Amino acid sequence: FISLIIFNLFQIIINIDVMLEIKNLHAEVEGTEILKGVDLKINPGEVHAIMGPNGSGKSTLANVVMGNPVYEVTEGSVMFEGEDITEEPVDNRAKLGMFLAFQYPESIPGVTIVNMLKTALTNIEKTEYTTLELRLKVAEAMEQLGLSADFADRYLNEGFSGGERKRNEILQLAVLNPKLAVLDETDSGLDVDGLKVVGEGVSKLKTDDKGYLVVTHYQRLLEYIKPDFVHVFVDGAIVESGGVELSEKLEKEGYESYLWLK
Repeated sequence: FISLIIFNLFQIIINIDVMLEIKNLHAEVEGTEILKGVDLKINPGEVHAIMGPNGSGKSTLANVVMGNPVYEVTEGSVMFEGEDITEEPVDNRAKLGMFLAFQYPESIPGVTIVNMLKTALTNIEKTEYTTLELRLKVAEAMEQLGLSADFADRYLNEGFSGGERKRNEILQLAVLNPKLAVLDETDSGLDVDGLKVVGEGVSKLKTDDKGYLVVTHYQRLLEYIKPDFVHVFVDGAIVESGGVELSEKLEKEGYESYLWLK
């Protein structure tokens, strides 16, 4: 009996350490199954990279983790810090400390970046920031990321280049300071300089109490954001996992050897 109590306590401690746990996750959109049994655990301080060919379901995984209502979970669960959030809406997940950097960020004319961040922080932290407090917070983040002073007063992604849109996503990440960041192909459409800025920006924000799920098609982003684990994603499921050497192998050999698994 005592051994059983000790075992249960040990299991509780293990579960507390797990930040994100995905169990046998199946999801579909408009009746088409895309995720076909995904299992994944992310602990605080860990960076996990999801790599796979186009159309394999990588971005779907990112969206389902964040609760995008377009996708329907048909089986399995998503746990965050021991809490089942499979049915939780997007805003509740954000309040818990989850963040998604979009592959294709939308523009919102008439809404400045600083006002958007003020509204987001107020809702997430339940604290009403003054404009001065928020500007100081944003200015500190922009300096850390090497962004120009006028960036925060521009309308959200309006007239932004691809690189500027991605820099804006990283600025939001810095200011909102989530526990878990999901980066959905943040390197998409970036040139070499933009990739370096975004990659180094994310690296500066990495701490031992935060987790990262980096979705990417290429190894180049991982030269800046060093992953602890790399997962090969094919046809809606993880088919192999390893260390950073796996991403280097994929860069050299591609995904051809995995396609037979489809």
